[in-house]
Amino acid sequence: MTEELGDRMVVTLDLTGVTDKAGLMDAVARALGLPGWFGRNWDALLDSLTDLSVWPPAARGHGLLLVVTGWEPYADARPEEWRVAREVFTEAGERTAPLTVALALG
Repeated sequence: MTEELGDRMVVTLDLTGVTDKAGLMDAVARALGLPGWFGRNWDALLDSLTDLSVWPPAARGHGLLLVVTGWEPYADARPEEWRVAREVFTEAGERTAPLTVALALG
């Protein structure tokens, strides 16, 4: 599968230092500039990733490439939470064509 990503707005979701779900939700809210009413739970995360109206304005017309960095320690410390996070990222990308979530390695 080939997908053109060149015009998308790139947002880095840095999970360095994240140790739990609350920290993950806070990091996502900061990275994407989500509104204060963001619910900080798995359903709210999926809703926010698939709702273009809450994306950064520059991403709304061009798409969003969310690059997740620093995720390995969190994944090791909280494997079940990380499994759910990956499922949410995957489902959001499948539902929303202009969204790509990429896990940075190394």
